Formats: sequence, C-alpha cells, structure tokens
Amino acid sequence: MSEAVIAVALVWVAASGTAVVFTRDPLRQAFTAGFFGLALAFLYLSLQSGDVALSQIVVGAIAVPLIVLLSLAKVGKDRG
Repeated sequence: MSEAVIAVALVWVAASGTAVVFTRDPLRQAFTAGFFGLALAFLYLSLQSGDVALSQIVVGAIAVPLIVLLSLAKVGKDRG
C-alpha cells in the first residue's frame, strides 16, 4: 500500500495510544481503547495483514472495551 497511508496509520496509532494513556476516567478510557484498537487494525490492514487486522477488530476494538464496560457496570451496581 502507499507509504502515505502507512504514515497516516502510524500517526493515528500514536495519537490514539497517547489519548488512552492520558484519559483518566475509566469509562472514557474504554472507549478510547476501542478507538486505539481500530487504529491498530487500520495499521495492520495498511501493512497488508488482513487476518491480523480482523483479529484486532474483534479483540482490541470490541471484546476488550466490552469487558471493561461490563466490569465497570458491575462494580457500579455493587457499590450502589
């Protein structure tokens, strides 16, 4: 793929990874982590690793944020 697309993907990964680190609220951090997972999937796809990109979408962009959100809901329900 074009080097420009790969460069954009790398910048997107760097920016979204930094956003995850600096997000303090766990709920918002779950959403930014999902966005970071999509950025990684786009990077893998731009590097022509389609199977890794699909795995990243399922795990990094869907499963992990969902588990974090469900955990936060359970903890919030137990406290309230």
